[in-house]
Amino acid sequence: MNTFSIGEVAQKLNLTTYTLRYYDKEGLIPFVERTPSGTRLFKESDIDALKIIECLKSTGMPIKEIKNFIDWCADGDSTLQQRYDMFLERKAAVEKQLEELNKTMELIDHKCHYYKTALDAGTEDIHKDDKIGNYN
Repeated sequence: MNTFSIGEVAQKLNLTTYTLRYYDKEGLIPFVERTPSGTRLFKESDIDALKIIECLKSTGMPIKEIKNFIDWCADGDSTLQQRYDMFLERKAAVEKQLEELNKTMELIDHKCHYYKTALDAGTEDIHKDDKIGNYN
């Protein structure tokens, strides 16, 4: 079985070793084995679990709630409903984030068009009522 050092895992996941040590301290990766001298040995399944942790973190989920999820996983099938409900909540949060990002993209697209037409015309005067913030 292949194992990876903390440095290798950090590089694979584009994280810092400090972040991985913090996750360990917070109880997010209790499944990671250690050598007798205390060196962490990560397996491929540990890396997959870290990807889920990073995914949850990117949704804005607090570390404490991610820890609850990790604990539920360790508890087994009795927590399937809690885990399912948690992912439904995360899905709703991401859908809201996407909606906000789409609105942001619409404004950026509008301003790109604004500046492109102003550049093509050589002046902003063609947009008299839309110099800074008017966005319809």
